[in-house]
Amino acid sequence: MDTTNKTIWQQAAGDTDRDYADLCLKWDVILNGPGYAGPWPSSEGELRAGGMSARKAADISRFSEEMQDGDLVVLRNGTALVSAVGQVVGPYEWCDEFGDVDGWNLQHMRRVRWLWHPHDAPQVFDVYSMKLGDTTQRLKDGKVADWLAALDIPKAAWSRPLTSIPDAAVKPEVTVHRISEFLFDHGVASASITALLSEIGELTRIANWYKRYGMPSEHETVAYLVVPLLRALGWTPQRMAVEWNHVDVALFERLPRVDESLRVMVEAKKMDSSCLSAVSQAMSYAQTRPQCCRLIVTDGLRYGVYVRSDTAPFKLHAYMNLARLRHQYPVYGCDGAEEAFLVMAPEWKADVGI
Repeated sequence: MDTTNKTIWQQAAGDTDRDYADLCLKWDVILNGPGYAGPWPSSEGELRAGGMSARKAADISRFSEEMQDGDLVVLRNGTALVSAVGQVVGPYEWCDEFGDVDGWNLQHMRRVRWLWHPHDAPQVFDVYSMKLGDTTQRLKDGKVADWLAALDIPKAAWSRPLTSIPDAAVKPEVTVHRISEFLFDHGVASASITALLSEIGELTRIANWYKRYGMPSEHETVAYLVVPLLRALGWTPQRMAVEWNHVDVALFERLPRVDESLRVMVEAKKMDSSCLSAVSQAMSYAQTRPQCCRLIVTDGLRYGVYVRSDTAPFKLHAYMNLARLRHQYPVYGCDGAEEAFLVMAPEWKADVGI
């Protein structure tokens, strides 16, 4: 690849806890945040007032203003792994569809035509071959730049059409009233719905308090955020075991609490940690328990609900954020809050809704 007189950027796609490189590759984008205040630069004042550092402001400025159409991008995770190489296409954009990427609001977006990415594993370099720190940085001379110049990119890759982003004009927010109607229409008990609607507000207040005064431990997350929501959905203490056989929370269809009765496994992370990354551990626990048809991964505020059928492995069925209730998540290719609550409820059956 001819890199002569080309500006080359290194763009982070997560950290040691989160890795959203696959999302970038799926939608032909790179992302930066926080983006909750709106497009750059009009959002800078509000973000500064909210405590954004001068360093982060400079980072977003590089991403939105200095990066240009035609520049090259190396998508990295850490300082040694390259997940993809691409070319920037078009101007900076702000896209609310990326307002919740496993808990991060990353609405600052650039379109990228990915030219190279490995099929099975990232390209590995020596540690610190790329600079750690800011999300968006210029890539200097070195081993990564030399490797980039030696890449053989097929001619067709340079003109490949970009994947269309889901229509951000469609407002996907969902009200608690709509959630209550949806659950009632699908057979959830009225008492559980009433308790749930009350609990959503209380749990959101608790979560916001933690954000202001210090994050809870994983055990506290389970005790004060996860268990109350499950109780509100109708799970009784008899059918809900905490720290059962290495499972954070196990939910049973009936008594006794044995593998044959196990239907749902809940894997919890500390609040504000990546919850979706916990699914691999949950799946490993479920491999020897075929009666378990649902996995729930959560940080107490966000929930990813995975379902498996007789013919398919676990797949992300629904995702929700109690502080940002949405009807669906097109970027994840899954449903949102209504379906998440339904599949988490005791009444849901494995042959419904798949």
